[in-house]
Parts: sequence; structure tokens; C-alpha cells
Amino acid sequence: MKVSGFTFIRNGTLLGYPYVESIRSVLPLCDEFIVAVGAGDDDTLARIQAIDSDKIMIVETRWNENMQDRGFVYAQQKMIAHYNCSGDWAFYLEGDEILHEDDLPIIRASMELHLPDTRIEALVFDYKHFFGSPEWQAISPGWYRRAPRIIRNSLRCWSPDGLFFVVMNKNKHGRYPHAALAGAPIYHYGHVRSIAAMNERNQRVGKYWGGSAERFKAYQIDPQALAPFNGSHPAVVHDWLANAAEKNFSPDPAHQASKRERRHRWMMRLEQLFGLELSKKHYTLIK
Repeated sequence: MKVSGFTFIRNGTLLGYPYVESIRSVLPLCDEFIVAVGAGDDDTLARIQAIDSDKIMIVETRWNENMQDRGFVYAQQKMIAHYNCSGDWAFYLEGDEILHEDDLPIIRASMELHLPDTRIEALVFDYKHFFGSPEWQAISPGWYRRAPRIIRNSLRCWSPDGLFFVVMNKNKHGRYPHAALAGAPIYHYGHVRSIAAMNERNQRVGKYWGGSAERFKAYQIDPQALAPFNGSHPAVVHDWLANAAEKNFSPDPAHQASKRERRHRWMMRLEQLFGLELSKKHYTLIK
């Protein structure tokens, strides 16, 4: 079994991503790791070059600044890295996603188990979305609770954005991949970056989603959408959490829930009453 890891990144340092930690967390599972590094304004390329691993292959790219439709420039960069993968499985991690060292044997075993079964096109991970600080986790169905991150590398598929995959059927229709559970979580730290890093993000990348560059002032969320996190964080991210993550957040009991947040409250009640799971799913679970 050969495993290809891949990702894309641009201005990772300026935008406060734990991208080096992300790459290091998945390297033990990979035979090769492809990084599409966009031309930027910081030391992202140099920091990736400094990672001590002969598994890493860097593809230097230039982003299409005119592509401002729902994050499709992210998809373009993701696909550049993906299409350079040569393994049986292609393992995608975004620059703010990290694996826990305790879960690596479980993930490898899942890839080995499902490789012979060609019905399984992808492996789906549970998600731990941290919000505001590493002590709080988003739990409402407004956040996807599971997502495919490992895709069978012999499929004809593409990505409409940075989040998910679409498998093509006979060149006519796309569908989400048929999947099994990986049996492990991904730790997502994109929403615990410092206020300064989040503001820089808004100023630099909002245009790629067809939006304006609004100033990020503070983390704001419905307190009912959060729960305390009592587990352990991956060892590789401890220094980043200590030095780069926001630390002064706590849920605001006076927060005025938006219409969207009130809808998510009702969805959570339905989930509790009827045992449902109402978050978005970009896969079809068959095993």
C-alpha cells in the first residue's frame, strides 16, 4: 500500500496557520507528501523546505487572482497537489488540520483494511472544530461533523472547493464518494488563530469567496453551539497553541443569536429528541 499526502498553502505564516505542524502530523503515514505552495509574501515556502523529510515534494504555483467564485481558487490549488499524487490512497489535510499521534495506527489499519474493497472510495473522519480557544469545541450542526479526507487515487474525481471531492459517473454526473469511517478524528484549529491572524485572513482571502474584506474584531458565536473540550491535543501542536492561538476567549452569555444560529438550536433539539445527525455530509456512508 502506497499513501500520498497532499495539501496547498499560501501565506501560511501571515495568516497564522499551523501548516508545518499539520504536515508533520501526517508524514508518518505517507510515502510521499505533495505541497502546492502559492507565491506569497512571507516565509511559507522556506519553512516547508526546512522540514527534514525526503518525502516532501513542493510544487510552486501562482494563484488566479481573478477567480473569486466560492473558493474555486482553493479547489484549483488542491487539485494541483492531488494530481501529483501517485499512491493507492491520497490523504488530504488542510493547513489548519492536524492528526493526533495516538490515532496514526488506527488510520493506517483503516487504509489497509479497505484498500482491497473497491466499493470504498473514501475514508471519512470525525471532526473536532475548536472555536475561540483550544478549550472550546463547536458542536452544532452548523459545523460539518464528518468529512472525507482520504480518497482512492484511481478515481476520476475533482474538487469544487477546498472541502470535499466529487466523483464523476460516465462523464455526465458528479456524486459524493462512497465511504467508510476512518475511525479517528481530525483536529481543526482554523478558528483559534489570534485575532490579528484572523483579521489578516479576512483582508487577504475574502475576495476569493466573492465577499468584501471585513475587519475581524472578535470571536462571536451562540454559546449553545459550544462545549468544553476535555481531551488531549496532538503533541505536535502544543507549541503552536502556546504561542499562536487565541487565549482570551470565553462564550458570551449575552450573545444575541442570529437567525441562522436559532435554526441550528432547533436542529440540535431535533437531533437530541430523535437521534438524528443533521450536519452537512459530502459523502455516502456504505460501511
